[in-house]
Amino acid sequence: MLRKMRSEEFDGVYGIMESSFPADEIRPHDEQKERLSRENYVIYVTPSKNGRVGAFITVYDFPGFAFVEHFAVAEDFRGGGIGSRMLGELKETVKKRICLEVEPPETETAKRRIAFYERNGFTLNRYPYTQPPISAGRNAIPLMIMTTDGAVTEEEFGAMKKTLHREVYGAENFG
Repeated sequence: MLRKMRSEEFDGVYGIMESSFPADEIRPHDEQKERLSRENYVIYVTPSKNGRVGAFITVYDFPGFAFVEHFAVAEDFRGGGIGSRMLGELKETVKKRICLEVEPPETETAKRRIAFYERNGFTLNRYPYTQPPISAGRNAIPLMIMTTDGAVTEEEFGAMKKTLHREVYGAENFG
């Protein structure tokens, strides 16, 4: 079910991205598409029954861990367990610790999202974290990091944060 995205599917993925994330959490179309030229970046998709992209996960592969930057299921494809199946397949594919960012558990939606990831083997790390602006004109966002394989130590968290800020956001000296 989970496979690498074909180039002609990018616009469908980006459409799901735009409808699933606030503007501060996504790059403009051309900047996001540029990511595809990076050796350590891949978009995995699951097609829907009508042949369109039903869901996607964007992943950076770093030494020691993989980072899920975006993960979304098209609205008309939700509720059937596709998200859990995709995360399970991703864990089998990358075979290393996976981390991702979530909003702090301050709203019911954020609490439900965290619970979903916990049911799928992720642990919420309680260290302070802010996502640098994802693109020019976007804002920094206070988030939290969740990881597979249990919680990380403060030292591991610091190294992970440094990698994300430098490699994903181009903000090595941020916070």
